[in-house]
Amino acid sequence: MASVQILPPRSRRVPSILLTFNKRQRGVRLMEADITGNMEGKTDAGISLEPYIEAVRQQLEDQDPLFLIGVLVALAVVIITCVFLKYFLTSKTVQSAVLLVGLCDAGKTLLFSRLLSGKFKRTQTSVTDSSAPYKVKNDRNTIWTLIDLPGHDSLRPQYLEKFKTAARAIVFVVDSAIFQKEVRDVAEFLYVLLTDAVLCKNAPTVLVACNKQDITMAKSAKLIQQQLEKELNTLRVTRSAALSSQDGSACGSVYLGKKGKDFEFSQLPMKVEFLECSARGAKGEEGDADIQTLESSLAKL
Repeated sequence: MASVQILPPRSRRVPSILLTFNKRQRGVRLMEADITGNMEGKTDAGISLEPYIEAVRQQLEDQDPLFLIGVLVALAVVIITCVFLKYFLTSKTVQSAVLLVGLCDAGKTLLFSRLLSGKFKRTQTSVTDSSAPYKVKNDRNTIWTLIDLPGHDSLRPQYLEKFKTAARAIVFVVDSAIFQKEVRDVAEFLYVLLTDAVLCKNAPTVLVACNKQDITMAKSAKLIQQQLEKELNTLRVTRSAALSSQDGSACGSVYLGKKGKDFEFSQLPMKVEFLECSARGAKGEEGDADIQTLESSLAKL
């Protein structure tokens, strides 16, 4: 009689993924049991979080390291994105404006018209701002916003405050024909601009346009620069006491130039350039303006 050999049943290998799944299920059940037990046994002092924290720690230990790395990378991307968004949304205003400033009757509004259209236009004292797109004469076809600000001393502060953060450049218009009479007023207004904390931080280019060069008695740009440096040096001495009241900064102002040295425009954080121009032009209303030097400087911004 032939013997029959009974073979043991073939062992089945359990896939590792099922073991991992069962292990995670046990971890979840453990977590649920811990939370339920703590909820049932809570006291007036509150709920103990230690079992819950232990269950979470155990769950993290049972996770695939690649999965944890993926989670950390995703969180890092989210955090970095939020930081960049906050930076760009709260960053300073884009500097895309060219401000025309100066005393009354310096020729700002006519210069504004000449830069935009090239045409002569009869003007009167401005009591509000005027703005228009200005296409720079360069190969890049850059367009800035040209803004003419009122020159009256009672209006200047509020309009300067309104537009100074957007200033790419400031064209400070000076009446060269009567500069000698207005040197003190011109210097005081220029002092306000050059010691403004926002302007010193943003450092827009300052173009001092010595206008009305078509008039015989007009002062040259070089002479105006020299006299303004002397006058600003005197103003700095008389106003230095106010700047020392709040850690060297009072009313949003900074110290003009370098301490211990006579003032020069080269000491400033922004570039200051003096140039000569005539918004009216040598031929008067029928002729062209003499503003090529100013247009060339604006093209370099």
